[in-house]
This record gives sequence, structure tokens and C-alpha cells, in this order.
Amino acid sequence: MANLLINRTLRSVGNLKLIGSLSSRARHFSSSATATAEQPQSDAPSSSFTFSSEGKEDKNNSSAHDDSIYVKSPSSSSSKSEAASSVTMPMSFMTGSIVGKRFYKQVTTRPADDGNGWTVMLDYRTLKTPSKRPLKLPTLALAKAIAAEWEYQEIDGIRPFTMPLMKHACTALERVPLTRPKVIDYLMKKFNQDLVFCRAPNDNDITSVVHDRQVEKMDPLLDWVKSEFGFKPAVYSSFFGGKQEDGLTRAIETLLKQTDDCELAAIDAIASSAHSLIIAIGIFRGKLQIEEAIELIRLEEDIQVDRWGLVEGGHDVDAADLRVQISSAAVFLGLSRRI
Repeated sequence: MANLLINRTLRSVGNLKLIGSLSSRARHFSSSATATAEQPQSDAPSSSFTFSSEGKEDKNNSSAHDDSIYVKSPSSSSSKSEAASSVTMPMSFMTGSIVGKRFYKQVTTRPADDGNGWTVMLDYRTLKTPSKRPLKLPTLALAKAIAAEWEYQEIDGIRPFTMPLMKHACTALERVPLTRPKVIDYLMKKFNQDLVFCRAPNDNDITSVVHDRQVEKMDPLLDWVKSEFGFKPAVYSSFFGGKQEDGLTRAIETLLKQTDDCELAAIDAIASSAHSLIIAIGIFRGKLQIEEAIELIRLEEDIQVDRWGLVEGGHDVDAADLRVQISSAAVFLGLSRRI
């Protein structure tokens, strides 16, 4: 379903070149943070809908418009007032569960009220982030793509795991502005253990095939890093990684600090899935296409599959999941850029 939704999304905004074919067998999307949601605290009645963890749809008494969309907290022993002020999105937003039923008929886009950006409308309701702020997007293309994700939801229920662009947008708007230094620090802590710096030993028949393929496929990317940043990364065979030159580390960190929120959210998502900040930066700078990145990420596993065979329901599902994660982040990155 993720394959269908992303391809329909790209057709609606005319950006098919951003992504190749996607597998429809993705199970879920990993996320580096848990989103939070707030419910309205006003005493006045509101027309906002609330999704319960049982997948039911509730509607409060309506005499004034709050036009917001929230996620109801799971029942707990905490007081009602505490639950109403701040809740955590149910785990169904990160897994394959259905959250509520589709309660809207039409999905549209319109300029933001302040004229800076675009918003998505579900009938007359403005789509909002989990913390009750309008989902204000930087480009019309991204707004249309997220609108398409909501448009293609089935009548029987909303499936958040089929809306990766919505997830990335909420991360960029909610998490990154508040935790930008921590996101960058985490990426830099993992930098020395980057996937493309790791080399299989070349001293036996079993690993020499992997080593030769790594040299063939990854060395051109390392040469590109040298041309971009002035330092060629060191490679090593230790599982614990090694130490890169301070100049290269500083150059990469400076690049991350210069990104906007959408760019950093996309880089973080790609690096998390790829176990490689270099691959994420390669996509960000246009050096790598999606298929090239996936080939590098799966290089060792694909060699093992070629040698020993594919485990159905294992290797194929993992490959599909990776394809959707990398593709959705790359598409989000492309659509968020003002041309």
C-alpha cells in the first residue's frame, strides 16, 4: 500500500523523477522520536475530532470551531485534566494499526493564513500537528503530496503507516526545531562507525568477495567526499570503527548546522535507515540516487542472498521496508525545497 500511495502522491504533484519503483510490502516506518499531541483546553465546545485507541471516532459538542484533529490518549489511571493537556500518540502511528475511521470527504490545499507556506484542509478543518499547531508546509508540492496521502485513506480507517510524508513533516515541524543540537550531536557520534567506512577483511575467500565489492561500489563515494570536503575518509575493518580526521568531522558538522529543519529531518531519517551519514549526505547533495543508495546499504546482505538464497518473509520484506524508508525521506527532501 505504501508503494501505491507514494506513487499516486508523486503523480499528483508531477515529481515522478524523485523516486523509482517502491515495494508494497513495507511493514512499518522507523522513527527517531515519538510525536506528542495536545488536546484543546478551552472550556468552549469544539468541533475537533478525537481518535481513540480502539479506532472509534468521537465528535465533541459543536457550537464554535476549533477545526483541529487530535489523537486521543489511551485510557490510564492518570487524571482527566492531565490527559487532556498533553498525550502521546498511540503506538499505532508507528505500526500497522488503524486509527479511527475516515471522517472527511474532501482534501484540499490552501495558502497559510499568514501567507507563508501552505496548509492541508480536511473538508473545512485545517490539518494540525500533534501539538495543535497548523501543519504549515514550505511548498505547494509537499502540501499536495501530504493531501494525497490523506485522500487515499480507506473508508474503514486511517492508516498512519501509509503516510510517511506526513510523519516526516511532523518531525521537521515539531521535533527538529526543539532538539536540533541533539539531533546533530547524535549523528556525529555515529559518524566514525559509518557503513561506508567499514571494510570486510581481505585475508580469506569468504570475506574477500565482500571486500572487493565494497572497493568497487564504495570507493567512488569516498572519492566524492574528498572532492566535496577536502578530506578522504579512512576505512577500517573493526566493528567499532576508527577515527576520521578532525577536518572532515568539522566539515560534516558544519554542513548539518547549515541545513533547514526539513533537510535535517530527511538526513536524520535516511542516516538512521542506512546506518550511514555519508549516504544521507550523498542523497542530500545529489550525488546518489535512491536506487544507488539502497544498493550500497544492502551490499553485504545481497551478496549473502546471492550465495545462500533468499528467505521469503525475511530478506524480501526487509528490502521492501528499507526501500520505502529511504524513498519517502528522499521524496520529502525534494518536495520541501523551494525552487
